Amino acid sequence: MLNKKTVDDLQVKGKRVLVRCDFNVPVKDGVITDDNRITASIPTIKKLLDEGAKVILCSHMGKPKGEVKPELSLAPVAVRLSEKLGVNVLFAKDDNVVGVNAKKAVAEMKDGEVILLENTRFRKEETKNEDNFSEELASLADVYVDDAFGSSHRAHCSTVGVTKFVKESAVGYLMEKEIAYLGNAVNNPVRPFAAVLGGAKVSDKINVINNLLEKVDILVIGGGMAYTFIKALGGNIGNSLLEADKVDYAADMIKKAQEKGVKLLLPIDTVIVKEFKNEAESDIVPTGLIPDGWMGVDIGPETIKLFSEALKEAKTVVWNGPMGVFEFSNFAKGTEAIAHVLADIDGTTIIGGGDSAAAVNQLGYGDKMSHISTGGGASLEFLEGKELPGVAAVDDK
Repeated sequence: MLNKKTVDDLQVKGKRVLVRCDFNVPVKDGVITDDNRITASIPTIKKLLDEGAKVILCSHMGKPKGEVKPELSLAPVAVRLSEKLGVNVLFAKDDNVVGVNAKKAVAEMKDGEVILLENTRFRKEETKNEDNFSEELASLADVYVDDAFGSSHRAHCSTVGVTKFVKESAVGYLMEKEIAYLGNAVNNPVRPFAAVLGGAKVSDKINVINNLLEKVDILVIGGGMAYTFIKALGGNIGNSLLEADKVDYAADMIKKAQEKGVKLLLPIDTVIVKEFKNEAESDIVPTGLIPDGWMGVDIGPETIKLFSEALKEAKTVVWNGPMGVFEFSNFAKGTEAIAHVLADIDGTTIIGGGDSAAAVNQLGYGDKMSHISTGGGASLEFLEGKELPGVAAVDDK
């Protein structure tokens, strides 16, 4: 499936290796609140250190838009990484990323040492993929390794541009695993193959739905996006989320599912509220009969049964997007139920990053899933059947 060079194809002893990681982690008052992405980068970094490379790490964090924002500095990441690796990670603090500190630190490195550069998006060139910054990054290294799946759908200096200026490039273990799981699921699944799509908007998932209808046996649609489909079937959805300009598209997709023999499942009952808050008074009604003034916030108990029964038969499941307003504990039951079912499935379960990944981890089901993607946007583009620029740019075997 993957004909790209991987870290296992490299000879790195004594070489300077620039690794693009995804350290875009949430930080509150200088403290990292979720370090899953840092943990995910460890196998690649360890492999390179064990083989005597000089390892230079880079990543973005947040959206500083080319300005230096101290609250988006990667300094806390260096501290957490040092703890996890058991090796001191030197933080090369340069507002322009490749500056005096970084160059000096790299020049003095010994084999088996590791440094971390400052947030690549402190440079405005990064997101424009301009050659000057790509060349500066490349000047620090002999070899480049891309292990940032969560950023691989963006053509930036640190994910794509840099590959033009280094002698050799490869993907890291995390990237390899992401591509293997998502790629096999979509292109060579063990059947029945089911996809569960949720979240707020149909427009975010238009191409995904279209592509998956060519490949899946079962397509389950929940979350806010379901109401546009219910509307397309002539149902009354009250004040629920609606993308009026996508009703015709939803109708086309319902028709396409019928033509392809795909079992398309939509909610049959819905938890509704008048006010958008956790303590709001709620009721349960059939999905197409939501009264005016009320809005759907979660799938109802009959829908949970319907979805669960269908998914229990599946051998491969891809899940992207919650079933309701997951951030309100009273309306997280649908999402929790899906997580519970997938945790019990005897097959491959792939969680496509973003809110679904957060939900699964919060509920303590993380270790029961075959694979939890680190990239929400990247995994969606993969499910759309797009080639990811960060993957394409790396050397072929």
